[in-house]
Amino acid sequence: MNSENNIYFKNREVAGYRLLDILPIDKMKLENWTVISSSYGGYEIAKIIANSLDAKVDIMFSDKIIAPQNDECEIAIVTEHEEVLIHEELVKSFDISLDYIYTKSKQVYEDSILSRVNSFRDGNKISQLEYKNVLIVDEGINTGLTMMACIKTAINLGAKSVSVATPILPSASIQTIESIADDLYYIKKLDHFIAINFYYDSLEDIEFEDIEKIKKG
Repeated sequence: MNSENNIYFKNREVAGYRLLDILPIDKMKLENWTVISSSYGGYEIAKIIANSLDAKVDIMFSDKIIAPQNDECEIAIVTEHEEVLIHEELVKSFDISLDYIYTKSKQVYEDSILSRVNSFRDGNKISQLEYKNVLIVDEGINTGLTMMACIKTAINLGAKSVSVATPILPSASIQTIESIADDLYYIKKLDHFIAINFYYDSLEDIEFEDIEKIKKG
């Protein structure tokens, strides 16, 4: 059970508005932005920020590649543009071949990601990021693998700049994200990070169907 001392956010809505307090919104409004959630859980927060910026909001679909020896260990992420980001240390420690990862990535992409893209955007992958300022948002960051995959996808799609905003993240992820993102905005960093939901009073599971409702709301 979470101690009150560990709870930093009541829910996603509160976290979203607290992010607005630290974002340079007035300066950002001088340019056009596209706000992208890197997960289902980040979509509500991304929408709050996008509304403040009068910006388009979207979501970048991705999925995990799981280690064959451990069904709770993610070793790679594949995005809707088939960008594959590999956790190299885990892959080496489990002695997993790249052939396995890319074969599984293709399978996950075809079996899982494509159907969501077809439903959410009528089959169109996220696009039109060329020369755009992109802000990628999530409810929190664990390993950073998904966020890094989304950043790299946005860069490869020709984004003018790519920034990241998240309420909470491990201190260990900061340097990695800052190495390729133009800006990183966060409220709380923790040296000993447990799990995102540990730091929220209420963090309900979000499914694909919920994203459709938030999109229309």
